[in-house]
Amino acid sequence: METLEEEEEYNWKEVKLPSLVPVVGEADPTELERETGERRRGREVLVAVDHGPNSKHAFDWALIHFCRLADTLHLVHAVSSVNNEIIHEQSQILMEKLAIEAFQVAMVSTVARIVEGDPGKVICREAKRLKPAAVVMGTRGRSLIQSVLQGSVSEYCFHNCKWAPVIIVPGQEAGDESLV
Repeated sequence: METLEEEEEYNWKEVKLPSLVPVVGEADPTELERETGERRRGREVLVAVDHGPNSKHAFDWALIHFCRLADTLHLVHAVSSVNNEIIHEQSQILMEKLAIEAFQVAMVSTVARIVEGDPGKVICREAKRLKPAAVVMGTRGRSLIQSVLQGSVSEYCFHNCKWAPVIIVPGQEAGDESLV
């Protein structure tokens, strides 16, 4: 894989997600005083998603172990073409389901974007744009030999994403211990 070009243009589409506005009662002022400014302000968390089980596992891990109440979860899905209506429709359905789950599990707001291009470059480019607290992604589930021969998106991001720490969540074959 090549190193990311600085001023390379790319195509993307925002995904319109269902409006999930939490109904929150009156806040206790003493609770807010104990909170730090960062926690109240929230963080940007980038999660790379696709239709695979390891991607869903990484998404679940991010919700359980990383996200906090005031955070914003940015879902990014890299596709070959944003103009292909079938791909766009399936990606939109996936993003809507994940956004609803993110709200139900961790009460975080979600922004979703479908981006055209090579997945590794797309994820790094979005990390550069957002400057998130972390980039969370799963593995593809290939063997070590396959990853070495064909390359790995998570490995590419690990070496080339300089704008945020990259968290690579082990695949489901590691078992549920990675979620607990």
